Amino acid sequence: MLERFRKAKQAEIERLLVQGPPPPLSCRRPGFRASLEAHGPCAVIAEYKRASPSKGVINLGLEPQDVAGMYARAGAAAISVLTEEVHFQGSLEYLPVMTGPGLPLLRKDFLFHPLQVAQTASTPASALLLIARMFTTAAELRSLREQAESLGLEALVEVFDEADLDLARAAGATLLQVNNRDLDTLQVSLGVSQRLAPLRAADEFWVSASGIDHPDQVAEMRGLGFGAVLVGTSLMASADPGAALAALVQGGRR
Repeated sequence: MLERFRKAKQAEIERLLVQGPPPPLSCRRPGFRASLEAHGPCAVIAEYKRASPSKGVINLGLEPQDVAGMYARAGAAAISVLTEEVHFQGSLEYLPVMTGPGLPLLRKDFLFHPLQVAQTASTPASALLLIARMFTTAAELRSLREQAESLGLEALVEVFDEADLDLARAAGATLLQVNNRDLDTLQVSLGVSQRLAPLRAADEFWVSASGIDHPDQVAEMRGLGFGAVLVGTSLMASADPGAALAALVQGGRR
């Protein structure tokens, strides 16, 4: 699955190789981890996701600027924005129009080339996602993480299992996301977060992602030591995303 996404990004990278990335945006970027910690003990990162390979079209009717305001009013600590175009119907153009409420924005995409990191710095995103499994060595992952930080971005490093966690730690990552999805079957199980939670180190901040759609699950992740959860599909598919989010936020504060 990740190789499929990697191939989908090649055209974008080729354009960047020819044109070069836009210059870095000079702007105030709200702190991503700081906002998650301030909204604890278990904050909610609310995601703007129009479609996905596992669900197909989720909701094309919600405009990004409207969702940003809705999420902020409902208590989100940050907003994750899918920018991958081919499989998720995302766009980099969503980021500038979602800055109104002042929440930190996470660029969620399949990023593995330095030019993609530089491209992200030309947007108002506060953080970007780096998937450990997309890198062969810890040195490669560390290089992009350090590049992101040098440009004023925070790097959220995603892991799926113990081997990914080892790679992320070898790359110096302390802001980590555990994805509960099996990449081969696309099935989701909170058992992944339950299994990995005891491995969290004291200086690490962990986020649990995928498969969370009920306040009790947020409360469970809080109990396991996760500082935040990332929720996308269940919010975007809800008849009232704001109300659904508010309930999840309360689950993290119980």
